[in-house]
Amino acid sequence: MDFQKELDKKIEMTDNTLKKYLSPRYPERLYEAMSYSVLAGGKRLRPVLMLSACEAVGGNMEDALPFACALEMIHTYSLIHDDLPAMDNDDFRRGKPTCHKVFGEGMAVLAGDGLLTYAFEIMLDTVCAKRDIKYANAAKYIAHNSGTCGMLVGQVVDVESEGVTIDDKTLMYIHDNKTGGLIKAALVAGAIIGGATEDEIGDFEKIGYNIGIAFQIKDDILDVTSTFDVLGKPVFSDEKNNKSTYVTLHGIDNAQEDYKTLSEGAVKMIEKFGGRSEFLKKYADMLVNRIN
Repeated sequence: MDFQKELDKKIEMTDNTLKKYLSPRYPERLYEAMSYSVLAGGKRLRPVLMLSACEAVGGNMEDALPFACALEMIHTYSLIHDDLPAMDNDDFRRGKPTCHKVFGEGMAVLAGDGLLTYAFEIMLDTVCAKRDIKYANAAKYIAHNSGTCGMLVGQVVDVESEGVTIDDKTLMYIHDNKTGGLIKAALVAGAIIGGATEDEIGDFEKIGYNIGIAFQIKDDILDVTSTFDVLGKPVFSDEKNNKSTYVTLHGIDNAQEDYKTLSEGAVKMIEKFGGRSEFLKKYADMLVNRIN
């Protein structure tokens, strides 16, 4: 297997489909803002995880592609809102000015809202067309991990924790939901669409937890060790917003050790799926050992 070729293929599949979904229409300014944020770059981490999980259980990646694009839209909506002055007040994302800096705060809010609702329309279109309960279950799992049982509630607790001292339990709750929510959604939804058994779905949920927490710990480390040129966004932003992080609570050496343990655990669990999971195993390892 040529890993880079497979990765490029999955990213290209996702990007080409996203461009079709986000083709200009009236009102053009809204779709311009939505497209600007979705197509501004990014690793397509969650779509690649979803397509790879589907593949790992013997499914067809094409079946999961609409859900992969929908999940990327949900992720992007969260970034648009996260960057707003009322939230993290960031001016750059992926090395480019954030949505509200280009289109204004009002349009940025609406672009985020548009991406969120459009994502569910895309998934439900597939549910209705396929008439197969597994697609409905995949959409339900994504909804569960996007809202008040996942990413959104993690964001709420994160906002409420600014400027106050929090304990490790609260921090892990934030990381598991705000970051881990959509990573678990990607892996589990992909596995469901691929025809996974209940036990396999449970395994992917555990893998998603490990990758999600490890990914966020790495983020916390990079925030104090990297540079704007490498990350494409401001560093020391957590310090600026007076946020507790894994590094501030545990120290950088412990953070490095814990993310290594979590990532190695995820890779070990992926190995049980055999040869079809080879790409996913290498991709998971690459994610948690990234430099940006």
